[in-house]
Amino acid sequence: MRIGIIGCGTVANRHAAAITGLSEELELAALCDHTAAKAQAFAEKYAPEAAIYTDHRAMLEKAGLDLVVICVPPYAHTDEVECAAQEGIHILMEKPIALTSEQAWRMVECVEQAGIKTQVGFQFRFGEAVEKFKALQAEGKTGRVALFTGRYFSNALHADWWRDRSKSGGQVIEQAIHLFDMMRYFMGEPAAVYSRQENLLHQDVPGYSSDDTSATVVTFRDGGIGVITATNNAVPGKWIGDYRVVAHKVTADFVSANIATLTQTDEAHTPVIAIDSERDVRREQLRDLINAVKTGGTTRTPLREGATVLDLLLKARQAAEERREITL
Repeated sequence: MRIGIIGCGTVANRHAAAITGLSEELELAALCDHTAAKAQAFAEKYAPEAAIYTDHRAMLEKAGLDLVVICVPPYAHTDEVECAAQEGIHILMEKPIALTSEQAWRMVECVEQAGIKTQVGFQFRFGEAVEKFKALQAEGKTGRVALFTGRYFSNALHADWWRDRSKSGGQVIEQAIHLFDMMRYFMGEPAAVYSRQENLLHQDVPGYSSDDTSATVVTFRDGGIGVITATNNAVPGKWIGDYRVVAHKVTADFVSANIATLTQTDEAHTPVIAIDSERDVRREQLRDLINAVKTGGTTRTPLREGATVLDLLLKARQAAEERREITL
């Protein structure tokens, strides 16, 4: 299958590495960035024969693609999804898929009407430890999930656009969204949300309006509770995105999507399952999309999932602004 990338920034490198790891199934055939030199440098690193474009519409019309990876920053989304859908090109799209609910659901309607396959960049669903817990959950061996706690800790200034909450959505929407996706994946649909989101530690940084300290509490339709904290003022150079899941019969401690300890708590000797994998979750995410295209099946994280999580986080922002719990 011929695949292209729109937006040749930092995260695109990770997708390109996953694509080249699937060279028997994928050809990185086209690259698009508004700066031609940036796209050309990217091609020299990953795919010297790839066609270079500065206009995504031209690439989607002319490059003969089967798949496209959309890696532009949240504020820069225009009509990439609509143009790909019009050409029948299947999509892998980075999160968040939009900054407004209206734009997100227009994308969903467009791709579903076109009948193309889509995948949102929630790659943690493809971790080996996550898959093990989900398998136990599907078999009824975990029991009801009552509690999810997670933290997203970093310390970096990131790009100019990231610091600007109007362009990135802020840390909760642009980064911690991965943990909110994990929470929904294990616990189902939320019923209410309360959140506090502040910029406490970067007020002296020009152009920094993103939240850098937050805590969000989500209650779920079956009564379960989730708590996620985030900060951009933790240990420099360290990216921590760990989480814990307490179910009736199993307590799971996730260091990452690939590394976890699952302890069975309904037996006297508390058997332990330890998972320590180096699986390439982005490669598995691509495999899942490829398989859906070939078989006509569904992907694990269609665009609809991206819109649903975004709605939750937009309500969390509203809750923070209004200092009250929001019913969903």
